[in-house]
Amino acid sequence: MRETAVLLLYAAGAYAAICAFLFAVQRSQIYFPVPEAQRPGAQSIRVEHGGASLKVWTVERPGPRAILYFGGNAEDVSLNLPGFQATFPDHSLFLVNYRGYGGSSGRPSERALTSDAIAVYDHVRARYSEISAIGRSLGSGVAVHLGSERELARLALVSPYDSLVNVAREHYAWLPVGWLMLDRYDSAARAGEIRAPVLIVIAADDEIIPARRSQALAAAFAPSQLRLVTLAGATHNSIDLFPQYLESIGEFMADPPR
Repeated sequence: MRETAVLLLYAAGAYAAICAFLFAVQRSQIYFPVPEAQRPGAQSIRVEHGGASLKVWTVERPGPRAILYFGGNAEDVSLNLPGFQATFPDHSLFLVNYRGYGGSSGRPSERALTSDAIAVYDHVRARYSEISAIGRSLGSGVAVHLGSERELARLALVSPYDSLVNVAREHYAWLPVGWLMLDRYDSAARAGEIRAPVLIVIAADDEIIPARRSQALAAAFAPSQLRLVTLAGATHNSIDLFPQYLESIGEFMADPPR
């Protein structure tokens, strides 16, 4: 009995040490900043906010419509420029490099990224009266937060989740992630505050954000505002290789505003 008690104490100590370590390094497991890209001929602006300088790729066009794009946790958002330019000919485009990503200064966190998104929106809103947003993967949580705080014409979410905590539970069921996680991106809790039409694009074989997490978020929106597209055979990182990916978002954004 004594030996069993000692073993249990060692096991509990090891488990506590693992939890403490993961708590300390958790943001390095969520955010994977990419270096600044050089895109000859592409334009960018700087938005200063909260002690950080954000680099935002831009394609500016006449008219009142604009799209803000928030990418994944390891995404070079500038790679979307050619496809977005062709898909959204009637919109100006603003692709946001998060803090620490792609030439933006600062360090990423949920509070910083969501606050920055509002700052970029307010900057763009000074010139464009109809703003929509696209959020992919991690960026879906940023876009949902923005849509709960500011008026959007349309909101497209690609490989989204109901909350980052629930995604972590899918991968680390043996850890108390509900207690450990600082950055939670609880999109389902904010869904009811969004009045814009919503498109959700799901990768059926997503190995990072399981489709059931995207479906749980979809269930949090009113059916009358939701359009749901599931791409059979698509994985988390291959979804943008499917023609239906941009086709579905392009059709959604082209619809006249409600």
